[in-house]
Amino acid sequence: MIPALLAQIGLPLLMKAVGAGLDTIDHPVAKTAAEGLKQVGDAVTKGDVTPAQIMEANRHSERMAEIELSRDRSVLATINRTIRAEVQSEDAFVRRWRPSFGYAVALTWIMTMGSIACAIILTPLQAPAIIAALVNTSPIWGIALGVLGVSVVKRSADKKIGEGGA
Repeated sequence: MIPALLAQIGLPLLMKAVGAGLDTIDHPVAKTAAEGLKQVGDAVTKGDVTPAQIMEANRHSERMAEIELSRDRSVLATINRTIRAEVQSEDAFVRRWRPSFGYAVALTWIMTMGSIACAIILTPLQAPAIIAALVNTSPIWGIALGVLGVSVVKRSADKKIGEGGA
């Protein structure tokens, strides 16, 4: 959607906007890119870049946006088919994998935190090492809780759609 909008705005306006934005970034690469866009904009203003060339660049941007939108449509159609198959499945686990995963994560979280609390209480001298080791579990919990969060949000959206919501 954004590429289609940008393609409609047109290349010259886009160059000015992006160039001005890049110019505010305090980095040599951003400054170089901003200067390059300014030079291209000046060439367009002077007429060194013809209107036909600009139209061709806009046409190319529009075509790239169409390709991206087509790909997005295909991905969304696949996701929609998958969710419909999940909902219509006769297998209880397939229909209930989201709550099952949620319960599994919750149980694992309780067991882990309980074990850590017991270990700290029973061996207080080891508490700093135990807490430091707990940091190593962050990637695992980040992924598990991220998947759980997406599942909960997606299920909420599915329920709204099932109730006739948008």
